[in-house]
Amino acid sequence: MSAKLSSTQIAWRAAQDIADGAYVNLGIGFPEMVAKFQPPGREAIFHTENGILGFGEAPKAGEEDWDLINAGKKAVTLKPGTAFFHHADSFAMVRGGHLDVAILGAYEVAETGDLANWSTGPKGVPAVGGAMDLVHGAKRVAVITEHVTKDGKPKLVKRCSLPLTGVACVTRVYTSLAVIDIEGGRFVLREKLPSLSVDELQAMTGAELVVPGTVADLIVPEL
Repeated sequence: MSAKLSSTQIAWRAAQDIADGAYVNLGIGFPEMVAKFQPPGREAIFHTENGILGFGEAPKAGEEDWDLINAGKKAVTLKPGTAFFHHADSFAMVRGGHLDVAILGAYEVAETGDLANWSTGPKGVPAVGGAMDLVHGAKRVAVITEHVTKDGKPKLVKRCSLPLTGVACVTRVYTSLAVIDIEGGRFVLREKLPSLSVDELQAMTGAELVVPGTVADLIVPEL
């Protein structure tokens, strides 16, 4: 298998598509890394389901205020204009369509845009949490993920086999090998690692990749 992007590099690539002034919810864990890589001249406003809007980066070790945490129980800092509100109001924002972007992790993404990012098994995320609301409330839903599982099975598939988080909700997937849009119930390849052929990428993808006239090289900095 060819070289692949690190989690940090995947997060960097996803951050490049967040517009200035966008209201953004980042899923617990890996997606939280996206906040580190806002492009110069742009500033996103980050939302967390437990009731904070506009918080800042993580504090330095030893300087945490554990009354100020995000939905993943990680300490955050406050920026000028940060707002606090009730959990129910937070979900009113989500369900009311006030978030521009939600970025989540995934176990599986189907070519139809279906998302599975929780499991009823003994390992992994034990409950769906607020993700069901997020994927149908945000105006744009993107996924960041490894292209294949640890045992080499595709994470991009024709149909999800795990419990669904949402139906026909994902529009773009950033993987360790490619950037893929979901359009008309198909995976459309937009960018791929230069070292990887389309055939090699297809062999690691569990559904057909539609290849438009031009596929850009997926280029990211060393991070």
